[in-house]
This record gives sequence, C-alpha cells and structure tokens, in this order.
Amino acid sequence: MSHWYYNILCIIFGQKITYPKLAGMLSNLIYKYAPIFIQNLGISIYGYKWNKRRFGGIFNNEYKQYLNRESFTRIDWVNYKNSELKNLLNHAKKEVPYYKALFEKLNIDVNKIDLKTLNKVPFLEKTTLRELGEKTLLSLKRERGGEFYSSSGSTGTPTKILFSSAMHQRWSAAFEARIRNWAGLSIKNARGTIGGRRVVLKAESKGPFYRYNYFEKQVYFSAYHINSENTSNYLEAMKKYKIDYMTGYAMSNYFLARFIEDNKLKAPQIKAVITSSEKLTEEMRQTFKRVYGCKTYDSYSGVEACGLISECEYGKLHISEDVGHIELIKEDGTNADLGEIGEMVCTGFLNYDQPLIRYRIGDMAKLSLNQSCKCKRNMPIIDEIIGRIEDTVIGQDGREMVRFHGIFINIPKIIEGQIIQHTLNQFEIKLVTCNQLKLDEIDIIRQRMNSQLGKIELDINIVESIPRNNNGKFQAVISHVKK
Repeated sequence: MSHWYYNILCIIFGQKITYPKLAGMLSNLIYKYAPIFIQNLGISIYGYKWNKRRFGGIFNNEYKQYLNRESFTRIDWVNYKNSELKNLLNHAKKEVPYYKALFEKLNIDVNKIDLKTLNKVPFLEKTTLRELGEKTLLSLKRERGGEFYSSSGSTGTPTKILFSSAMHQRWSAAFEARIRNWAGLSIKNARGTIGGRRVVLKAESKGPFYRYNYFEKQVYFSAYHINSENTSNYLEAMKKYKIDYMTGYAMSNYFLARFIEDNKLKAPQIKAVITSSEKLTEEMRQTFKRVYGCKTYDSYSGVEACGLISECEYGKLHISEDVGHIELIKEDGTNADLGEIGEMVCTGFLNYDQPLIRYRIGDMAKLSLNQSCKCKRNMPIIDEIIGRIEDTVIGQDGREMVRFHGIFINIPKIIEGQIIQHTLNQFEIKLVTCNQLKLDEIDIIRQRMNSQLGKIELDINIVESIPRNNNGKFQAVISHVKK
C-alpha cells in the first residue's frame, strides 16, 4: 500500500494496515451501523463463502475416509498413527524452520521417532506458538488459500492458526463424521448457534437478539443478551427458522434453556444439542432433555485443530486419532494410565502448513477404565474433559454470560487476563503483560467490556501473576455476585 491515503489510515487506526485488514475494518464498520436486514444479507454472503470454503474441494472424500477408519482395529490405528507421525515429522524437518533447527540442535533422527519415543521431542508451548506461529513455525511450502484464524482470547493474547482451504475441508470433514454424524445430523440440518461472534453489537439492544445465515440455515444467537425478558425473542427465531439442533457454548445454551423452563415457555422439540467450550454437567443434560426433548452430545476441540474428542450415540467420549495424537501426561512426566488424569499434549495430523507437535493445549482429561463401547469403534474413551471452569457473570438486567470472547484480542502485550465481578456493576481485570500498556489499549479493553455489559465500573490492574487452582490453571472469569 503506497498511496497517500494509506498514511492517513495508519494514523487514524494507530497501526500499519494491509488491504485485507482494511477490508475487515470497513466491513465491521458498515455492519455496526447497517439496518438488520443488511446485516443478515452480509452474514448470508459471508456464510456462502464460508460454506464453500469448508465443504467444497476434498470435503466429501475426506468425510468418507473418516467413516471408513471407524472400523479400524487397535493395530490398524497404531500403524496408521505411526505412518502419519513419520510423514509429519519428516515434513517438519525439511520445510519448517523452527523444527529443522530444533531437531538439529537436539540431534533428533525423526526416522527413529514413533508413538512410543515421541517424548524425545520437547513440548511446544503456547508462548512459542504466539511468538513464532506466523514466522518460523510456518512451512516454507504451503497449500493454497491460507488464512489465519484466532482463538477466543478469553484468557489472554489469542493464538493464530493458519488454515489452507484443504486443511479447512479436512477439519470440517472430521466434525461432520465425528460430531454431527454421531448425533444423527448432517450439514443439511438447520441449526441455532450460541457462540463468541458479536452479531448484536450493542449491550443495550432491544432485539432481535439473533441474525440469520441463509446459505447454512443457521440462526446465530447473541451469547451476551440472554436473560428472562429476552427469552421469547430467542424462541421466536427457533420456531421461525425451524431449527433442528442447538450448538455452541455449553453454559450459554444452558442459560437459555433454563430461562425457557423458568418462564414456562414451550420450546420446539429438536433432534439434539451439541455443546463445546465449557464443562457439560448432568444438570445441563437433563435441562436440555426437559426443554427440547432431546439428547445432548459433548465435544472438545479448538482452533488449533490438533485434537478432537466427541460423544458417540451411546454416550461415550472418543478420541479421533486420525485428527491427532493426544498424549495424557501426569505431573511426573509419565503417561497417564487408565483411570488417571493427565495434561493433554497434542500432535496434529491435518495441518502441515503450521505443524503443532507435542503442543500443550492447556486442558486435562481422564482416561476411562472401561475402554469398550457398544458403538464398536476402537477409539480411546475419555471419562471427562477437565478444562477451565468459569463463574457466571450476572448483568444488571439479569442477563447471564460466562464467555468474554475477544476482550484481549489484538493486544499482543497481554500474556494472561482474568475478569472478576465484585458487584452487579463493579468489575476488575487482572492482566499479566510483557510490556506496559498504552492508554489507548486500556481504553479498548474498557470499550469492549462496556459493549458486552453496558456501562460498568472497571478497574484494570497489572499483576506479576494470576493465582492457579490445584490443577495448575486459573479461572478466566470469577464472580462474587450471588446467583
């Protein structure tokens, strides 16, 4: 960009801007002030491109291969994974500067590494991924259509993961085969989603609290306006667009279902609820069953796309070993046995453009003592996914939320962040940073919090560290307000 107006735009936005970044900024600005029917049109156009990117190309072939591998024996799985691991390591050594230097430094012969000796390769930390993910962790030889996607940034600076078009299709095929298919659904079913996207931008909005993606038959509900008064508007969209299933954040879906039940409203009877991102409890399952008349299917993944755990039709959580190899490592560095809890360390098999090898994703899981399932799939069974457990924030109008998507995004100085609610309108944010924040960066955090909760009192404090729980993690959200 060399035109005179480029310098003006850089001054206005306070940063260097590429054409794609400028297009994104302008799109967000237009969306913010557009009438709802234009917003729905924009979302549908985006949905068309998004659908084509994920479900075109090699998607159908990849989907069939995922289904075929479900008949693998344990020996088949070991052989398959060792082959995939060998291919990945050789590619990383040849094409990825970070791993080439690492293997040479440690004198690692990748041809002698298999599943049993993978622990010779050091862990990949999140700090390294944040620092080098767009640099030396990228392959010199990459697939076409690469785009970076960020994690939610709910606990600090988000990671950025490179997805080629083909990678996106491989990943989407895994979701279709191992999540929707196991729940008796497909991409053709209409869905309601409660996630992190800010489709309703104003905290004080009077509704509607959803937008519609025509090409994917998706109603995208706001996760930030769920309260007793607004519940009927959410139900209106479910009925209007005849949704077949609900998906997205476990807690937000639960809040909505509970308000429906508390208000004695009649919800449409749907085929399934598919949850992610937060711990799914038995209380949530029973509430969904009472309100929607259906089963709930839990799942675990992440934008890093290096591991997938999902619930089969018989209620067991299985690891999809063709997505990636998940090690469960105990505190003493040894592998967890059946019935034991371990930290999840993931090696992804799908993304050669930005390989993640022995990546510490930040969550823990418990291997089941009983590794047999009526579904007859010889895929490891997990009893429990132990991620971050966060408190529920209560808004002044009774709205409930647990996820604070994107509060810290695009502020790379922030290493970790914790949101604490002291009263209905008094909040505190604790930040661990690598450098001093500028006033405009602090203002951005304030604006983002106000956009989710309305006008609140907010103290932002820089701290050396955030206290950990017994499992070594910290709560991203803490509320001292009684429910």
